Amino acid sequence: MHAGRRLDTGDVLPALSFDTLAHGAVRLPDDLATEWGLLVVVRAAW
Repeated sequence: MHAGRRLDTGDVLPALSFDTLAHGAVRLPDDLATEWGLLVVVRAAW
C-alpha cells in the first residue's frame, strides 16, 4: 500500500491531529511554538 508522495526538503508538514494519553489533543503544525520542529514517530509492532 502506498500512502502518497513522501515529504522532501522544504515541503510543508500536512495538518495532523491526534490524542495523547496524558496531554489531550496535539495539532500539528499549529501547536509548534517555533518555525522549526521535530516529529519522531516510532512504529513498533502493529
